[in-house]
Amino acid sequence: MTAQAPSAVILVRATRFLPNPATAADNAFQADVPVGESAAELSTRALAEMDAVAEALRDVGVRVHVFEDHDHTRPDSVFPNNWVSTHAGGVVGVFPMYASNRRHERRGDVLEMLKSQYRVQTIIDYSGLEPDGIFLEGTGAMVLDHLSRVAYVARSHRADSHVLERFCTDFTYEPMVFDAVDSGGVPVYHTNVMGCVGTDVALMALEMIPDERRREQVRERLTVNGRTLVEITEHQVREFAGNAVELAGRHADGSARRVMAMSARARASLDPSQVEVIERSCEILAVDIPTIELAGGSVRCMIAGIHLDPRPATADTPTDAVVAINEDHPVTADGRFVHEGR
Repeated sequence: MTAQAPSAVILVRATRFLPNPATAADNAFQADVPVGESAAELSTRALAEMDAVAEALRDVGVRVHVFEDHDHTRPDSVFPNNWVSTHAGGVVGVFPMYASNRRHERRGDVLEMLKSQYRVQTIIDYSGLEPDGIFLEGTGAMVLDHLSRVAYVARSHRADSHVLERFCTDFTYEPMVFDAVDSGGVPVYHTNVMGCVGTDVALMALEMIPDERRREQVRERLTVNGRTLVEITEHQVREFAGNAVELAGRHADGSARRVMAMSARARASLDPSQVEVIERSCEILAVDIPTIELAGGSVRCMIAGIHLDPRPATADTPTDAVVAINEDHPVTADGRFVHEGR
């Protein structure tokens, strides 16, 4: 197993799902709710898709922590990777969010679970920058190479360069920043829709980087240590082929396996040669989530990977793969940026 592929993840099971009106202006991947479909019908379908993702991950041996969300004012809470990230060495990041109605997605119970079940030394909280109009939406805004310590970032107002520099200093990453636009000149709102980085393979829509010199620099950085690059097209990006994540699971006999989790729609957009290259490195795990994709995100957006060492199991440690916590506690900040774990 590698530092790139976490073996445990956080998912949020949101009982009320709706594409967020507050993010529609800059998220070109959002779609309208089907005509005639009620909010209750939409939520029911989305819940079934959330459960299908959790079950598929458990089936391949990934540990899944599921948090219930019954708050109807958080339409995007199914995408926790935008507000929290975890890192080797016991460090957790908490991030400032662009849309005001997303800022109360941050949950103290998630952080408490991480501190109680994993070795957390420090929580670095950048959310205090929101009043200053400075945002960095976690592993949506950043695609992180945990092996080579590179943060790939498409410029947008959801990825401020100043807080990115601070993050890279605090977490020891090299920033690799570039402009990325679609064929109509619209900036890519989140880097993780245009690509992902795995242990031995990366997917990236280099054609969406208009500066040829920068495009080649990104290519070279992705492949310099022997990683294979699968170039995807803008059309495949719109089918969410870039919104994938590599995870570490287990076979039934306990042996290790790596999977590339993505949506069924994303998998269908890949051509056979691309699939062959990916499957040299890891299995493709595809789950059908058409309702959730209406919100402009896909499987990778749903998953907050846990790159932390687990604490030794105790009598109070859950024995199954799911920890369901119903309480919803907002994060409280004693200081502006750094809070100590236990």
